Amino acid sequence: MSAGLRASQVAEAAGVNVQTLRYYERRGLLAEPERSNGGHRLYTEDAVTALRVIKAAQRLGFTLEEVAELLEAGRHRPGRPAAGLQGRAAAKLAEVDAKIADLTTIRAALAAAVDAGCDDLTVCTASACCPIPFTDLAEENRHAGPCC
Repeated sequence: MSAGLRASQVAEAAGVNVQTLRYYERRGLLAEPERSNGGHRLYTEDAVTALRVIKAAQRLGFTLEEVAELLEAGRHRPGRPAAGLQGRAAAKLAEVDAKIADLTTIRAALAAAVDAGCDDLTVCTASACCPIPFTDLAEENRHAGPCC
C-alpha cells in the first residue's frame, strides 16, 4: 500500500481540525480512507481538496446537507459540473439578497434610533415618533410628547 496522509496532515492542509475531518467522514462527505497495517487512517490528496470544497461551499452559505447533495450529484456525473449547482446557486443568491434587504431595513431602523437619540427602549417605543419598527406593539401606550 502506498503511503498516504494522516488525519492531522489532511486537517492542517485543509485548514480544519481533526474532529471536523472525522465528522465529515461520518456524514459521508468524505470517502472512507484506507487503513495502514497499524489501523491508522491514510487519506489521499483528494481528501484535502474535498475538505477545501466543503469549506468554500459553506462560506458561500450552503448548509452541510446542501453540500452533501451537491457532492453526491457530482459523483454521478464525473468530469461534469455538479448537477443542480446552477439552480442551487441561484436560490442561495436569492436568499442572500433577501437577507441583505432585511439587514438594510434593520440598519435603517437602528440608524434612525441613534439619530433620534433613543436611549431607553421602553420610553422610546411608547413615544409617537419612535423609529423602532415594532412600535405597533406599544400602540396603546403611546403619548404625544418629545421623541425619546
